Amino acid sequence: MPKINGNEIKAGFVLEHDAGLWAAVKVNIVKPGKGGAFAQVELKNLRDGRKLNERFRSEDKVERVTLENKDQQFLYEVDGMLVFMDNETFEQIELPADLLGDRRPFLQDGMMATVEYYGDEALSMRLPQKVKCRIVETEPVQKGQTAANSFKPAILDNGVRIMIPPFIAVDEEIIVHTELMEYSERA
Repeated sequence: MPKINGNEIKAGFVLEHDAGLWAAVKVNIVKPGKGGAFAQVELKNLRDGRKLNERFRSEDKVERVTLENKDQQFLYEVDGMLVFMDNETFEQIELPADLLGDRRPFLQDGMMATVEYYGDEALSMRLPQKVKCRIVETEPVQKGQTAANSFKPAILDNGVRIMIPPFIAVDEEIIVHTELMEYSERA
């Protein structure tokens, strides 16, 4: 694994620090009037989700870790474990459902997800940025109401509550942004 200087850390880098794997969430380069510059880095532990603020001087050396991304197809869920298939080797693997956190309801049968591995250990999972969902419950459409900065609550077919524009009705399909968990557009 390559070592990098403390001032070369960028947001999104994965570092091996304090016997753990940490993702750099925010990086702020500070140049005080006296002394050398340093990087104030907000880190998030990839295994347990803890957060840490750390200061790295330019002469500090840290290990940069490269994670392997694999696209895998979701098959089914059993006892809190998600079963995925590697499309290259057709090998099936089980991953804990809590890797997705609150985005779990957006995972659909047959969907492709990107799983990040460190060796054989799965650390995180990314869903497609946008998914199609159906509205199952919302307030009725009101005539004459425009879409300008007004939203109403709705429940999707996967049970998630989001805010949608007033012109969307029950049984309509919409596109939902999975990272932000909000309405994107009509399907």
